[in-house]
Amino acid sequence: MGRLHYSFFMSLSQTFAALSDPNRQKILDALKKREMPVSEIASYLNITLPTLSHHLDILKRAGLVSSRRDGQRIIYNLNLSVFEDVSEKIIKFFNLKK
Repeated sequence: MGRLHYSFFMSLSQTFAALSDPNRQKILDALKKREMPVSEIASYLNITLPTLSHHLDILKRAGLVSSRRDGQRIIYNLNLSVFEDVSEKIIKFFNLKK
């Protein structure tokens, strides 16, 4: 149980760390509407493209977004299954503490 417990909190920690930044929250909010290329995501934020790339990389490593190539463009979208998984983990965590 110790390893599972550690893994559980590490995945939540990584998710919450990714969600904690206001720019990453704006990116996720933009992607709620539909999938988008980087150039379109950039229009929602007042940051440089390298900074946007950094934020997208953090969101990808946390599993919150995924990407696919479309010619020369990279299209990003939300990975809703991760949001569902995190929600289930939080609910189970609080149910275990009763």
